[in-house]
Amino acid sequence: MEPNDLARRMVDLISDKKGEDIVLMDLRQVTPIADYFVIATGSNERLLNALIDHLREEVKKEAGGKIPIRTEGKGPNGWVLMDYGDVVVHLFSPQMRNYYDLESLWADANVLVRMQ
Repeated sequence: MEPNDLARRMVDLISDKKGEDIVLMDLRQVTPIADYFVIATGSNERLLNALIDHLREEVKKEAGGKIPIRTEGKGPNGWVLMDYGDVVVHLFSPQMRNYYDLESLWADANVLVRMQ
């Protein structure tokens, strides 16, 4: 699965599980660290954990066994990073999303999708 297709599928998967304020950012012209960021909010720890599990399982099924290169953080921390190489997923609690404010930090990136 191409990085763009993977990132867009992740947006759909997060939306299906009731993730909120989902943003897909194209970083290709801004930095070499990743092609895309998918950023979303889970309203509570339980939802964050559900989003993590759902993404991991569905991406593995749909993308030929692809698993995150690395996962940092956990639901109780209010922030989780799932690194799939070209696509990096950031899942936040509302408070941590405001604190880290990745959209402002990467304001030069092109926003491809924004779902409230």
